[in-house]
Amino acid sequence: MLKTEITELLGIQYPIIGGTMMSITDADFTAAIANAGGLGILASAIYQSKEAFSEGLDRVLALTDHPFAVNLNLFPMMRPIDNNDYLDALLEKGVKIVETSGHSAPEDLCKRFKESGLIWIHKCVGVRYALKVQDMGADVVTVVGYENGGATGKLDIGTMVLVPRVVESLNIPVIGGGGVSDGRGLAAMLALGAQGAIIGTRLLTTQEAPIHENLKKALVQASELDTMLVMRSIGATHRVWVNRAAKKCAELEKEQAELQEILKVAAGDNARKMYAEGDLDMGILPCGQGIGLVHDLPTLQELFQKITEDAEGVIQGLAAG
Repeated sequence: MLKTEITELLGIQYPIIGGTMMSITDADFTAAIANAGGLGILASAIYQSKEAFSEGLDRVLALTDHPFAVNLNLFPMMRPIDNNDYLDALLEKGVKIVETSGHSAPEDLCKRFKESGLIWIHKCVGVRYALKVQDMGADVVTVVGYENGGATGKLDIGTMVLVPRVVESLNIPVIGGGGVSDGRGLAAMLALGAQGAIIGTRLLTTQEAPIHENLKKALVQASELDTMLVMRSIGATHRVWVNRAAKKCAELEKEQAELQEILKVAAGDNARKMYAEGDLDMGILPCGQGIGLVHDLPTLQELFQKITEDAEGVIQGLAAG
């Protein structure tokens, strides 16, 4: 069994963190990840109000007694939310772990994190930002390399360089990711000095993932060449699965289209319709290059167990020479 600073700090079975995915990491999926032995992170921004979010938390708590976290989204959004309201709700429900992610550090929130005794994980894209949140009191920093699905930041640094640079610069635990889909990837993260791996794209191809079976089957057939970058022109670079919507978004950017035209294609409503109905070209799906290492549709429990066992095998094999 792989035990690290992260498994001990967070109280989880495996050093695997489920990446927060908008409209996908809902209450049921968060609880399923937690029950499988990883850290599920509920995407608070998918809820339209504090009341709806509180109901989501109740749903997670009804489905699992394992540790889970809540993500507070700091990215610019078409529907602004007051994260202090969401923080109130998660504290009322007794949540112990909070993750923040976005273009800036949560200076207005971190004091409340520390006063409330929360374990605070901050997800960022480089050494400079990691050092800043460490000084602000973060307990853990998560960094993901350029291979990552979803937001890639603007530094374009690969996982093999980014993770050890952050590890050597901090004195708090680091979670690393970007392209991690199997036990080899987990072993690599640990070899680079991270105390755990964050996995997003691989979780899309599990039995419990709340997306249409058509989409799951298409992702299993995808290769490492089937991702592309979009929305760089508007300062929100994302790595996504190549489909008609992604190509349309890239075309609009090339034509220097108005922001609203781009956002119509990249809108979350389109993605949610794709997840529910299985129209593979309806919306944009964040997807990392690690999709090329995906070949099956296991349960989360099966996946986490295999990833960990394979990682242990890799580590033991290297130690044996």
